Amino acid sequence: MKKLNKSIFVFFIICSFTANAQSNKMNDFINNLMKKMTMEEKIGQLNLVTPGGTVTGAVVSKDVDDKIRKGQVGGLFGITGPDKIRRAQEIAVNNSRLHIPLLFGLDVIHGHRTIFPIPLGLSSSWDTAMIKKSARIAANEATADALNWVYSPMVDIARDPRWGRIAEGSGEDPFLGSQIAKVMVEGYQGNDLSKDTTVMACVKHFALYGAAEAGRDYNSVDMSKVKMYNEYLPPYKAAVDAGAGSIMTSFNTIDGIPATANKWLLTDLLRKQWGFKGLVVTDYTSISEMVNHGMGDDKKVAELALNAGVDMDMVSEDILKYAAQLVKEGKVSAKTIDDACRRILEAKYKLGLFDDPYRYCNDQRAKTELMSQVNLEEARKIAARSFVLLKNDNHVLPLKKSGTVALIGPLADSKRNMLGTWSVSGDPEKSITIMQGIKNVAGNDVNILYAKGANISDDTEFIKRVNVFGEEITVDKKSPEEMINEAVETANKADVVVAVLGEAADMTGESSSMTHIGLQESQENLLKALVKTGKPIVLVLMNGRPMTLTWEDAHVNGILDVWFGGTEAGNAVADVLFGNYNPSGKLTVTFPRNVGQIPIYYNHLNTGRPFHPGDSPKFKSDYLDASNDPLYSFGYGLSYTTFSYSNISLGNKTLHPNGKITASVTVTNAGTVAGKETVQLYIRDMVGSIARPVKELKGFQQITLAPGESKKVSFTISVSDLKFYNSDLKYVYEPGNFKVFIGTNNRDVKEADFKLE
Repeated sequence: MKKLNKSIFVFFIICSFTANAQSNKMNDFINNLMKKMTMEEKIGQLNLVTPGGTVTGAVVSKDVDDKIRKGQVGGLFGITGPDKIRRAQEIAVNNSRLHIPLLFGLDVIHGHRTIFPIPLGLSSSWDTAMIKKSARIAANEATADALNWVYSPMVDIARDPRWGRIAEGSGEDPFLGSQIAKVMVEGYQGNDLSKDTTVMACVKHFALYGAAEAGRDYNSVDMSKVKMYNEYLPPYKAAVDAGAGSIMTSFNTIDGIPATANKWLLTDLLRKQWGFKGLVVTDYTSISEMVNHGMGDDKKVAELALNAGVDMDMVSEDILKYAAQLVKEGKVSAKTIDDACRRILEAKYKLGLFDDPYRYCNDQRAKTELMSQVNLEEARKIAARSFVLLKNDNHVLPLKKSGTVALIGPLADSKRNMLGTWSVSGDPEKSITIMQGIKNVAGNDVNILYAKGANISDDTEFIKRVNVFGEEITVDKKSPEEMINEAVETANKADVVVAVLGEAADMTGESSSMTHIGLQESQENLLKALVKTGKPIVLVLMNGRPMTLTWEDAHVNGILDVWFGGTEAGNAVADVLFGNYNPSGKLTVTFPRNVGQIPIYYNHLNTGRPFHPGDSPKFKSDYLDASNDPLYSFGYGLSYTTFSYSNISLGNKTLHPNGKITASVTVTNAGTVAGKETVQLYIRDMVGSIARPVKELKGFQQITLAPGESKKVSFTISVSDLKFYNSDLKYVYEPGNFKVFIGTNNRDVKEADFKLE
């Protein structure tokens, strides 16, 4: 053992020495380069532009080639492909004075060419190893397409399903969100950024973007520091601790100051408290947009952004226009420009671009990596594991591989809508629809009858807004009445109806906030007509947000939430519908009963007048017209089997500050098929110096059990699981009484008590 410890010590000494040598080499290189740079060339490195590929604002960069030649561009985004990127890189390397290579970035949110489920769907798998693998595949494909920088992961905590960008994150919980943020960064970046199969991650949106008021995109955010530190900041911190190379600022205000000009956020917190060493880039034109926030003219907002800690300006070009003048006037220091330039050059150095500017421009990799058969197979597996079974009365699922199935709905055979929001490099024509997937999986003994039944929406103004990026909502030549009649006719010929309903791809995502988050009226009318047939109805729900489904839950037999499952979604949906895979997803965000309950989330604080069922309805914290409870709670998700939980066994009922206790349950598969279960651990601090949540997720484990099989699942609890930020923003634990809960979701749990000395 002593020899082993000595070997480990020597190994760490060697690693430390190597890292220091590499760091010194990088510093020497960049010092020498920066000595040759003019102030204008340093400022040029701070400029990130797009020739028009990925556009999320009203501005597209002009005269890009000429600016590259003049050393006025540090990076490009919105173009892909070895040929295109090589041509752009050649301009920088061959035609600019100092031959500094460019960064090439893109929004690779849930896959690059092979599209995986939207992030909210991915998170519903609770399978961090699988999520990491999806990021690794995305990095392989992105680098094969000559990219070296991805604007992902999006780690914003979101508790308001009206906000369209809830689709891009991992839900409402800081613990789970932190675990996913960490593995996404690791999946993208690997252990060596200079490899031609890794990319620099860009964590977004810093910070608090998911708490936009009224769920309206780009809106203000106002919250206490205590809430910030305990509930919203942890996933960003986890991504920084995982070594993320870059961070993107958010559009919202924090304490009345836009994030892009918020020195407390970008310098005091991010760099000084958290020790972040990477580069900070703005979101699309967020510097120039600060004029609308009332922060000053273009020159003033450039000054504010630079002094706050911004390194790179995405598209607005205010830094390019005004930074030199601001330095001359003494409003921005030369050191501020130097520090920003250095961080961008360091990123390029770590990516190996100074050694080989074309290291990612490999035509052969592009031919073999993009949408390879292996990647598609993984996408199918990952998609199936993201689906959440919300209802399954009378075991309507899985379907038999015989008889007649009526496949009905505007999303049942829609290639365009399979990929979901932010799938910028995905090809909808290569996606597998649910109809095609069922044909692939069901076998020859299943007769499939199809009817569209309804348009996604009949509202012409709404359709125009959704269809900005292409025709996602198509309007049939038949009238709504004709389509419903055809669907009812089709249903009457079948043994079971599979109704594929929900949202078009860009009904969620950026600039896709909604006040009505239920099914569109056209689809409601269709579903009500189908229910009247008396046939068993399975609702397959495609969506990028929690939806209000109280009527649906009360009237259909089964509900399978498949989110937007990506390129292989159709095959994956069929795998689950016909029992080739037993659904195992669990919700990572709460489904409200109605919009009036929003915001609604499981880890809320208690009130002085909490409401309990059976209480007098007056003078309690409740609604006169609805329950406090959500329709589907955080952590919820059914299986084709059932799992039973024993009572919790505690190794000790007293936890000492330097010790640990073990909480265990025995989980049994009480059903007839094998299944995967996510066992969830929650803790409640019963008395604190500040009000504490009614429950907080602190651990989870996934197990697979055969019918009748049992397994003991144990969690180790230490004081690190009990820490929180108090009113002085100190990270503390406090002695006292605690409850521990273990169960299949946050509501259905076993509980036990322990004490922290």
